[in-house]
Amino acid sequence: MRGTGKADIFVMLAHPVGHAKSPGIFNEIFEQKGLDSLMVPLSCAPKDFNIFWAGLSAAENIRGVIVSVPFKAAVFEKCAGGHDRAVRVRSANSVRRNPDGSWYADNFDGVGFIDALKAGGHRIAGQKVLQVGAGGAGASLAYCLAEAGAARIRLSDVDGARAATLADLVSKTFPACEIDVGPADPAGADLVVNATPMGLKASDPLPLDVAGLTSDMTVVDIIMEPAETPLLREARRIGCSTQPGRPMMDYQVEAMAEFFDIERKDRSHG
Repeated sequence: MRGTGKADIFVMLAHPVGHAKSPGIFNEIFEQKGLDSLMVPLSCAPKDFNIFWAGLSAAENIRGVIVSVPFKAAVFEKCAGGHDRAVRVRSANSVRRNPDGSWYADNFDGVGFIDALKAGGHRIAGQKVLQVGAGGAGASLAYCLAEAGAARIRLSDVDGARAATLADLVSKTFPACEIDVGPADPAGADLVVNATPMGLKASDPLPLDVAGLTSDMTVVDIIMEPAETPLLREARRIGCSTQPGRPMMDYQVEAMAEFFDIERKDRSHG
């Protein structure tokens, strides 16, 4: 029976939260495994975040939180510690409660992205990458692409200063990867990544100049819905190999489930 008084409660936090897939995915997993746990979608206005987080932290049976836009950085700042993946980008997409009631952060954006690429048979080591988007998810992706052996990454973002800061930080951590900041032009790239929200709405402009795409490129969009974004549609028309956002989410879910210890195998961390 699910939702008993002994249930572990998990939260999906975003604003807005209506597009979030994690609650449905995790609740299906809980059902399949015969767990009484629940994941609930919650939202609050960004200006009310501090009040919201205080209340959430006071709820002792909330075991973990999946965090999405625009709260990843704010939630990280509320944590007592975190995995290097979260610390280096100062952004959390998952947090779990420590035994003392404090929170521990991790970030599985890049983990899910890299695992999905590898499972799809896409090469990373030695590749030249154009990544559009240097925000919360984009920062995690850039670090993980460099860590996975990308030869060169060009970062493009509407906020040039943000892209430049990220490029500098990643290059210091992974000096073997050549990183620069430039326009969203895929010419010369092997792997093209959209790490922006552009494509969520039909009215959104394309995140990059598709005229520079060629059929030998791989184009990846981290957007889950629609499954085929306008960018992926154009890339497919040109003959590119493509990958949608759902595999990235599927591999994140595996990592998050272990992080949260949903089957209660080891509660030494909380």
